[in-house]
Amino acid sequence: MSRPPLSGPLTGLASADRRRIGRRAAIVAGVAGAGFGGLYLVGLLAAGDGVPAGARVGGVDIGGLSTAQARERLDGSLGKAWSEPVQVRLGDTDGTVRVSGISLDTEETVARAGQTGADPFTVIGRLFASGDREVEPVIRVDKAKASASLAEEAKSYARKAREGGVTFEAGEPVPVRPVAGRSLDVDGAVEKLASGVPGRGTEPVRLPVRTTEPRVDAAEVKRAMKEFATPAMSAPVVLGVGGRKIEISPATLGKHLVMKPDGDKLLAPALDGKGLLAEPAVASRLALVLDEPVDAELRLDGGRVAVASDGKPGQAVTAAALRKAVLPLLTESGAARTGAVGVEETEPRLTRDTLQRLGIKEQMSTFTVDFEPAPYRVTNIGRAAELINGSVVLPDEIWSFNRTVGERTEANRFVEGVIINNDRYEKANGGGVSAVATTVFNAMFFAGVKPVEYGAHSFYIERYPEGREATVAWGSLDLKFRNDSGNAIYIDARATDTSVTITFLGTKKYDEIEAVKGPRTSVKQPETREGASGEKCVPQTPLEGFDVAVDQVFKDGGRAVRTETFETRYDPRDEVTCD
Repeated sequence: MSRPPLSGPLTGLASADRRRIGRRAAIVAGVAGAGFGGLYLVGLLAAGDGVPAGARVGGVDIGGLSTAQARERLDGSLGKAWSEPVQVRLGDTDGTVRVSGISLDTEETVARAGQTGADPFTVIGRLFASGDREVEPVIRVDKAKASASLAEEAKSYARKAREGGVTFEAGEPVPVRPVAGRSLDVDGAVEKLASGVPGRGTEPVRLPVRTTEPRVDAAEVKRAMKEFATPAMSAPVVLGVGGRKIEISPATLGKHLVMKPDGDKLLAPALDGKGLLAEPAVASRLALVLDEPVDAELRLDGGRVAVASDGKPGQAVTAAALRKAVLPLLTESGAARTGAVGVEETEPRLTRDTLQRLGIKEQMSTFTVDFEPAPYRVTNIGRAAELINGSVVLPDEIWSFNRTVGERTEANRFVEGVIINNDRYEKANGGGVSAVATTVFNAMFFAGVKPVEYGAHSFYIERYPEGREATVAWGSLDLKFRNDSGNAIYIDARATDTSVTITFLGTKKYDEIEAVKGPRTSVKQPETREGASGEKCVPQTPLEGFDVAVDQVFKDGGRAVRTETFETRYDPRDEVTCD
């Protein structure tokens, strides 16, 4: 087989010539390799085991130092950079933060600055370099620890976006300036703090933040003020109800008026009709022109409940009707701010038709308390009984003495009488009403409904049953029960000059309820003391203090099926003398 002819620069040379040329090339390459290795060796020998001259880390000169000296210098100058407060900038605010989990690895940094681990080209290059050489520091980051240390800073900086809006105060519209929300980008902040050694420059470290713009801007607030809020508070609105007019002032309107985003970056008005309807200035005026529904009155007829007199329907303005009437008037002016409001007929809760459906068919309990006749007692007990009489308590409703009777004031037709205050008799409005509270408590006890709030007198009063009596105080102590009988309860209350009787009508839940009183225990004798000077002082006779327990025994078919215990502690009734 013949070979193809050679071509190129060696074409035509004999074999021996080509071998001579190859040996010369190898010699040249060897010399070059020996020179590169020599330069690398010279570079290593020049640096020794220390840091080459001119090496700097974060502005700290470690050139010419031994490895140990370089580490010591970096530890002393840069090693505490993150353990001390770091100057930072968040948005437009400058401050300081303390960071954990970020540190300078001085050993690796010095190794990077010296020969250890350097490639031959870097070592040789240093032989021909001149001047300072900045070495990138090696920074270690524990991300979880660093993020946790910035968590408090993130909380203090964070701010929710506040939508622009309009509020109303004392009858005046008040614009609410929109504010952008902001939060610290914790992950980005860790990355930024670990990107270099802090505190070596003149500028604080700028940490990344996120912002959230509000949907309702300042321009929308301005529009809402001009087009609605300012006209709404410009004058009262006048409503026609039952042939009479009711005026509602801007101050009253503003308490129940708001402007809030409607979902389309616009502010829309919203009126709380229920709140406006409950305003005394509105409710009292409506009460003058509208009739309340009147419940039917009941009586017992041979042990059964019968209707003594029928109820009557009333009229009412609903929250929805009030809102519908008022809102369109708020942007009008002059006579156009007058309009009519719709009135609905309301049925009483108790009528001849609803009597059986409500389950009011028999006497559940009745109790009478006798008292010594005195003008203030006759007035106050009679007035409380009048206010309680006819109460209808629907299933699961809570009945309240204070809510039903109201505050015992002269305006509510109560007079001054004797009360107990700080374990002594005093004079105050409503004295004697506790006789009604005790009567209600016993009617509640023997009807078997659930007590919610009650309290006995501080010392025992002989005309009441031990452990089965109650007192009330406006604003501090109430008498309440929950109707857990399963049917409605009608409360019949009647008073004479010497007694008060409370009767619960409904459907019995138990055949019988019995009271079993225990003996007096922990008896304590009274003391003698002088009363306050002046007309307020009321003398009192002494009586021992004691503890007593009363069992409420629920019976069905003559057998006890349940027992509740009422425990009462009576203080001694000290003897009080008056000058």
